Amino acid sequence: MSLEIITTADGSNSLRDTTLDETYHSVHGAIQESLHVFIENGLMSFIGKLKGEISILEVGFGTGLNALLTMQCARAHRQKVNYTTLEPNPLSEEIWSALNYPVTLNHANEYGSIHRSPWQVGTTLDPYFELLKVRTTLQEARPEAGSFDIVYYDAFAPSKQPELWELPMLEKVVATLRPGGVFVTYCAKGQLKRDLRDLQLKVETLPGPPGKKEMVRATKS
Repeated sequence: MSLEIITTADGSNSLRDTTLDETYHSVHGAIQESLHVFIENGLMSFIGKLKGEISILEVGFGTGLNALLTMQCARAHRQKVNYTTLEPNPLSEEIWSALNYPVTLNHANEYGSIHRSPWQVGTTLDPYFELLKVRTTLQEARPEAGSFDIVYYDAFAPSKQPELWELPMLEKVVATLRPGGVFVTYCAKGQLKRDLRDLQLKVETLPGPPGKKEMVRATKS
C-alpha cells in the first residue's frame, strides 16, 4: 500500500492509496463529507432520543477522522458513545501525524490519543467516549449480533473493494444492529439499496455531501 497526502476542497487533508487509485475521503471536502454522512445523518439521529449509551460500529477506521468528529459531538451533547472500529491496515504515526485535522478542528490532543490508543483493548478517551479499535478485516471480524445502534460503513468504494459491498458482508453488518438501528454510508449505488431492502431495512436516499448527489441511510425495523 502506497499513500500520499492530498488537500481536499474544504482545506482538510485526505489520503490517496496510489495502488488502488482511491482516496480515503471525498476530494470535495474530507471533513465536510464525514460530518454530513456520519455525524449529521448518523449520530445526530440518536442524540437526545436514546436513554443511556449509543453504540457505534465503524467499518474502516482509516485516518481516524470519523472517530474524532464523533468524540467531539458526544462531548458537545453530553452523550456517552461506545465506538468500535475495524481496520486491517492501520496508518503509521508518520502518516497520521502529518494530517491537518488537529489544526483544522483544534483538537490535537484528542486526535493523537485516538491513534495512540492500543488495538484490541477498550480505552476511555473522554467521559463521553469509549474507543475499541480492532485490527481485522470485516471478513474475519466477529462483532456481536444486535449490539450496535449505528453502523458507519466507510469502506473503499464498491469499484475498488467490491467484496465489502456484497450481500454476505452487508448481511453480517446488518445483523449487528439493534431494532431501530441505522446503517449510514456515503455510497448510493442501486445494488446497495436493493440489497439493504432485501435485508428488511427501510432505505432512505438522502442528499449527499458537497460534490456528491446522494447518500444512503437504512433503518432496521
